Amino acid sequence: MDNKKFEQLCKNTVYEYVAEHVPEDGEISITHDDIYVVWMCKTLQNNKALLSTTLHDGMYYECTYNGDKKELYFDAYKKLENRKFDVINGG
Repeated sequence: MDNKKFEQLCKNTVYEYVAEHVPEDGEISITHDDIYVVWMCKTLQNNKALLSTTLHDGMYYECTYNGDKKELYFDAYKKLENRKFDVINGG
């Protein structure tokens, strides 16, 4: 699958996931323009992408396309913590 088509597939998948998981009383709405690719790679017939949204919910998403089986695998993650570590002399 070419990168442009894969990116659209991923954005559609993230959009559907976010729409399904908005709290009933919430009015959070996003468009496909609010979903962005952080990283994307194509190796042989397979594709992988990491995506996020402009929402401040700490979520990020991973899409993997298996070109042999024509299957898309989707994972949703929540960033729980971000720490800084000082590295002295490379190690």
